[in-house]
Amino acid sequence: MRLALFDLDNTLLGGDSDHAWGDYLCERGILDGIAYKARNDAFYEDYLAGCLNITDYLNFSLEILGRTEMAQLAQWHREFMRDCVEPIILAKGEALLAEHREAGDKLLIITATNRFVTAPIAARLGVDTLLATECEMLDDRYTGRTTDVPCFKEGKVTRLNRWLGETGLSLADSYFYSDSLNDLPLLEQVTHPLAVDPDPNLRAEAEKRGWPVISLR
Repeated sequence: MRLALFDLDNTLLGGDSDHAWGDYLCERGILDGIAYKARNDAFYEDYLAGCLNITDYLNFSLEILGRTEMAQLAQWHREFMRDCVEPIILAKGEALLAEHREAGDKLLIITATNRFVTAPIAARLGVDTLLATECEMLDDRYTGRTTDVPCFKEGKVTRLNRWLGETGLSLADSYFYSDSLNDLPLLEQVTHPLAVDPDPNLRAEAEKRGWPVISLR
């Protein structure tokens, strides 16, 4: 079975769900709209620049999960999906998923954004398999910490290779769609790397390597 791998943020979505979740919490007064937003924006700029300290960011962004009841988190996420995610789901992204689905390909979303944020988005997009940064749980609630290898940069390759070993699938004739130079380690592993509305650094790299550059906007 041929694999079609998709980054999520700024690829299938016309925005970044991780950053948008922080903005959502600030706009509703759940988190400090000045101090938290400033740090959230700074981390996002580091991500765009390719110099994000993923450990520091996860300690910062997951803390809210550890001090909030599961029912409240679920309510917030439903509102977040309605108000923040639905407006940035790209019709051309959904069409691309459908194209690969109809071709009989196995669809997989692989994202650095944590599973709490992204699992409902993957379900909304009809993609059953999600590799994401994992949120630690204890006694049926979040601890506010991460667990496992973050699904970021080389960590995406590590997590994907483990999944391939578990499923017996391979990267033969595989596709990977991404917008970010942070995904270069995985783009180098697949048969068909495609840059989607890429950041300037990935665009330059794709042009140098002769990789297709497409837009879903």
